[in-house]
Formats: sequence, structure tokens, C-alpha cells
Amino acid sequence: MKVKLTILESRCRDRLCKAGDVFIVENVCPPLCHELWSVIYPQVFALQNGALLDHGDSREACFEAACPDGGRVRVLGETVKE
Repeated sequence: MKVKLTILESRCRDRLCKAGDVFIVENVCPPLCHELWSVIYPQVFALQNGALLDHGDSREACFEAACPDGGRVRVLGETVKE
């Protein structure tokens, strides 16, 4: 299963991504910094394998996460219907 990552907000120090950027994750990690990738990878992997994750008051095939560097980058991950 593919996972779409949408950058919701970005104040990235290295300017690796900007708000509105979209990455489709299949087998290879997208061009994100390793700090952000290390935070979101477990959730991406779970979605790729059919998991539903806590999202507000429900369980859905999506997640929101923030960069560990003070939340400089916020990302939405969701499964892509094929």
C-alpha cells in the first residue's frame, strides 16, 4: 500500500521541504531529513501494512506528526487508494 505525505507547515532549517509538498512513499523513503523520517517511519510502515491509527477521537488510515526539532515541519500521512 502507498502512503501519501503532505507537508502541512514548514520552517525547515535546511529547506528540504515546503508547505504543500507531497511525497508518495512506496518502497524508498522520500527526500526528508532523517530526524523527521525517524519520527514518522513507524506510522508510515503501519499504514503500508493496513493499520488504523488513533486520529482524534477515531481510528483512521492517517496520521499527523511534527518534526522533533521544535515542530518546525508538520506532516499529514494517509493511505493512497489504488
